[in-house]
Amino acid sequence: QERPVESGGGLVQPGGSLELTCTAPSRIIFSHYTAHWYREAPGNETEWVASITSSSRPTYAPSVKGRFTISRDNREGTMTLQMNDLKPADTAKYYCNLVPLGSGLPMWGKGTLVAVSS
Repeated sequence: QERPVESGGGLVQPGGSLELTCTAPSRIIFSHYTAHWYREAPGNETEWVASITSSSRPTYAPSVKGRFTISRDNREGTMTLQMNDLKPADTAKYYCNLVPLGSGLPMWGKGTLVAVSS
């Protein structure tokens, strides 16, 4: 596994919930990375969604604050995004991005699709 892998996407009705997971490559020390979620809706630019520091301090985009919760498990090498009260505007492909605290290149996953529709 050379890149993080996202999972948990799917189709959900408005008001529903989904939990996305990002699994880091086993070759890295996950606690040495900040972790981020981005999303890209069809025809739109990539949008930052949420971030979490290596010590688990979260920040959120205004559009998702209060509805989404980001968390991480450094021992397991995973990051999750709990998404509640989903809206059609949340429909997008969601990407995991890991950025090293020191030198090295950021890593991107291939994304997982979230569709919110009735």
